[in-house]
Amino acid sequence: MIKLARVAFVSLLCLVSGMAQAQDSSQSSMFKLGKNLDIQYSILRNIASSYVDTVDFDKMIPAGIEAMLQSLDPYTTYIAEAEEEDFALMTTGIYGGVGSTIKKRPNEGVLIFEPYENSPILKAGLQPGDTIIAIDGIPVYGETSEQSSSRMKGQPGTDVTFKVIKGRTGDTLDVVVTRERIHVSDIAYSGIIRDSIGYVRVSGFTDKVSDEFRSSFLDLRKRGISRLVIDLRDNGGGIMDEAIKMLSFFVPKGTLVVSSKGRNEQMNQEYRTKDEPIDTEIPLLVMVNSSSASASEIFAGAIQDLDRGIIAGRRTFGKGLIQSVITTPYDGKVKITTGKYYTPSGRCVQALDYSHRNEDGSVGFIPDSLKKEFRTAGGRSVYDGGGITPDIEAEAHIYSRPAYSLVYNDILGEYSIRYFKSHPEIAPAEDFRLSDAEYDEFVKFAEKKEFDSRGGAAAYLDQLVSAAKLDGLYDTYKTEIEALKKKIETDKRTMLLTKKDEIRPLLEEEIAVKYYCLKAGEVIRLRDDDQLFKALDKWPDRIIE
Repeated sequence: MIKLARVAFVSLLCLVSGMAQAQDSSQSSMFKLGKNLDIQYSILRNIASSYVDTVDFDKMIPAGIEAMLQSLDPYTTYIAEAEEEDFALMTTGIYGGVGSTIKKRPNEGVLIFEPYENSPILKAGLQPGDTIIAIDGIPVYGETSEQSSSRMKGQPGTDVTFKVIKGRTGDTLDVVVTRERIHVSDIAYSGIIRDSIGYVRVSGFTDKVSDEFRSSFLDLRKRGISRLVIDLRDNGGGIMDEAIKMLSFFVPKGTLVVSSKGRNEQMNQEYRTKDEPIDTEIPLLVMVNSSSASASEIFAGAIQDLDRGIIAGRRTFGKGLIQSVITTPYDGKVKITTGKYYTPSGRCVQALDYSHRNEDGSVGFIPDSLKKEFRTAGGRSVYDGGGITPDIEAEAHIYSRPAYSLVYNDILGEYSIRYFKSHPEIAPAEDFRLSDAEYDEFVKFAEKKEFDSRGGAAAYLDQLVSAAKLDGLYDTYKTEIEALKKKIETDKRTMLLTKKDEIRPLLEEEIAVKYYCLKAGEVIRLRDDDQLFKALDKWPDRIIE
């Protein structure tokens, strides 16, 4: 009994000691927080009273908050009241406005660039290439693109008056446009591609996208599809519940599709499908790439873990963090990372760390020693470490430096407006092709513009020259270097003609969108989608084992 009592006493001491340590830890943490807040307040108070120049605290404090939050992770951010409209657009895809992307340069008018289908802009008779020079009587010259865009937006049902120079005629007139509730759909395109395969491109997971996807899928089923491609490439994510609803169309009701774990107990949850499925048998192929993130990875990871379909493309971005939105004083919001998502097999798609990433931010190289093996429902091996690794690896086309530069410098977009002004109509997007003569007209236009027309060899040679100069070797090898430079240097016209097969489809896409809106661009992209066709060629009749 004495020995038992001694053990009990020691256990009680350990328990009390543990509770005291936990309390001390909590008190220590709160003391450090209070201490640093006092220091911060003291510094700000002294800046306010003593700094030599006037301080704009409305700029300085948010910058400090942003820097503080970025030290935690890239996704914990502060959303000020002024950014509320942009945040709402990100989550709902809805805003009040006139429905068009615009282009604006300093001291120039607002160019109507790509109106949305059935938008107020089009209903009012405005077209790509028309230039707005005043909004409600106030000139736009001197405004930034954001300032002009803000004045174009407003409550649905209200009018805005544009003074416009028409692109095709040069006439100046006043046009009244009635703002509407603009919904930017995340179903970028749906249709049937080769061999009765249905195809739906989902560009994001904003509110109600699952309803739109359902309608698209049911329409494709009526048209007799035998397989379905769900394209999540470049889909940066959005609302997790929308991804779960989309998953519910393809797996039995009550299926575990994702779970979450966090510091607080309420973050530890399992998420199961709540609705009866539409089709649990149709073969699925989910296309992903390094820009597929968050909710896209939840969807792709569940499809893979449940052996419900094949994942194809490139490894996904690797963002498996949960952000909770909390209201702050003065109508701001802070988006705080409060947990991590896990696929049905138990994998976390979050990258192991933020420091080893590729240039595009996606997951970098992960040593095998750091990966952990998991099993799908059918017993296949899958691994964590960051992102979802496809079952079918399919490389995307790597565009040349000149092609990227033409896009980056908006030379393709600029020419597409010029083309629209001089061509009243074109063939439907499915049939639209630029003739050799028309492409040559573009070449004449583009060779007068500033863009990087170097090929890869010329770019590497420039790096070699710089390195040689740093090492003091350039003068030694100058004759050989200059001779090589003459051999591989190419003028703009020659490079544009050499890369014709690559550049022409990009230009056709830009032009088609001006006539038939955004979905026309998807039609032309699909026509030349090598990555998709590679995946289709490798798509097996059953799940890969």
